[in-house]
Amino acid sequence: MFPDVVDQESGPVVEIYTDGACSPNPGPGGWGAVLRYGAHEKDLYGSEPDTTTNNRMELMAAIRALETLTRPSVVRLYTDSSYVKDGITSWLPKWKRNGWQTSARQPVKNADLWQQLDAAVATHEVAWHWVKGHAGHPENERADKLAVRGAREALEAQGGTWVGQPGRSTEAHKARKAETGPQHQADDGLF
Repeated sequence: MFPDVVDQESGPVVEIYTDGACSPNPGPGGWGAVLRYGAHEKDLYGSEPDTTTNNRMELMAAIRALETLTRPSVVRLYTDSSYVKDGITSWLPKWKRNGWQTSARQPVKNADLWQQLDAAVATHEVAWHWVKGHAGHPENERADKLAVRGAREALEAQGGTWVGQPGRSTEAHKARKAETGPQHQADDGLF
């Protein structure tokens, strides 16, 4: 089911599904995102070959997906990470007021990415939704596969082998547009 294409007051309506993966955690990681605008879809993924965490990859998926949008939009962003959803909807305003410190006066973990996410959200009207991971939600499953693909490539870039696909080697340090999943007609330049 496709969402309304345009909110008359706020602009295009985009659905985004995000996920992050890390193997091991911490270790090389990847992120994935599925963007949908009406009948138009785009899959994105990227890798981090240096040591990272699943939480950082979850954040990166949301950041890169939002940064892909070329104009202000109404966004319905779906994540299976309560860390991301709770962080952006509840904790972030408090962290900003506290100078990027927690209520225990400790530095906020991943503050660099939280600041990037805060900037990426600023031009859009974003509604954040949590979905249960690995529960058969098609777009969340696609985002998961993209994130795993990125994590696998990151591991292989370090000379490691991903179980099930030995010997495959790629350059994994750059974000890529995946060619998996449906690629529909032009998206009016939205992403």
